[in-house]
Amino acid sequence: MKALQNIMHVEDDPDIREITRMSLELVGGFNVQQFSCGQDALDWDPDVTPDMVLLDVMMPVMDGVETLKQLRKRDRFADVPIVFVTAKASRADFGQLRELGAKGIILKPFEPMELPAELLKIWDDCQ
Repeated sequence: MKALQNIMHVEDDPDIREITRMSLELVGGFNVQQFSCGQDALDWDPDVTPDMVLLDVMMPVMDGVETLKQLRKRDRFADVPIVFVTAKASRADFGQLRELGAKGIILKPFEPMELPAELLKIWDDCQ
């Protein structure tokens, strides 16, 4: 089984981006590439396709759902697990996000020390 190493994170809030980066890099030991909006993530042409994508749901211009739809149109992202990180989600929202292909949903505020373990569990479930 392939190890989870490279994570793409799309989040418009700079404080949450920084907390997430520190959590994933320092606690989890992951390589993290971050973007402040969906369009920047779509414009990125990585040398290495990320193993997992974390998307905020509510972002200006292009929300997480639209970003997911656009990523899925690209062959290299067709099978990459997508995890939504959101502060505003009901059970109905969870169902909709899962129908769109989300492999996991993490609620904000999350516990930074536990985030890497949560992602590893989702990763293991996808393998």
